[in-house]
Amino acid sequence: MKLEYDPIRDLLYIYFAEPSAKAAKTVTIMPGVHADFNGEDKLIGIEVIDASEIMDNKIEFTLQKVSTTEMNVVA
Repeated sequence: MKLEYDPIRDLLYIYFAEPSAKAAKTVTIMPGVHADFNGEDKLIGIEVIDASEIMDNKIEFTLQKVSTTEMNVVA
């Protein structure tokens, strides 16, 4: 997953696939929020237009710190 925010255009995009993935279909979830799907109907991204307005003027990302001992790694 990758997050991108453009403060000049107030645009937030959340990638669930590689940024180069092409959308075959876009669905409006609500005004200003659009979900992009690939040709297999897999969600590849969400675009939020006027993000600060839709998110009540608060755009903040907090990531939980995970230690390697907490992670289950399968080789």
